[in-house]
Amino acid sequence: MIEQIDAAALSEARTQALSGAVLLDVREPWEYERARISESINVPMSTLGSRVDEVRALQESAGAPLVLICHHGSRSMQCAQFLAGQGLGSLINLSGGIDAWSQRVDPSIARY
Repeated sequence: MIEQIDAAALSEARTQALSGAVLLDVREPWEYERARISESINVPMSTLGSRVDEVRALQESAGAPLVLICHHGSRSMQCAQFLAGQGLGSLINLSGGIDAWSQRVDPSIARY
C-alpha cells in the first residue's frame, strides 16, 4: 500500500521527518516548467519505465523516501504503484498534487 500525504503535511514534514526525501515529479517537462516545487526532480511518467534504476539510485543516495508528485495525484499514485512493483519501498504520494501545493502551501506557484 502506498502512503499518501497532503500538501500541508508535506510542507511541514520537509523541515522535519521528510527533510531528506526525494521529490519526484512525474509530470511532463512542459508541466514541470510551468509549476514545480523547488528541489523536485522531473522524471516524467512517460520515461519512468526506462529510468527505474536512476530513480532507485536517487532514493538510495538520499537514504530517504520518494515523494511522488503530479498535477492532481493520480499519475503519481500510478507511478508509485509501478515503482513498488519494481521493488522500491518508502513511497509516498502527494494527494492533490502540485495543484493542492499551490493552493495550500505556495500560491506563487502557477496553477494550470
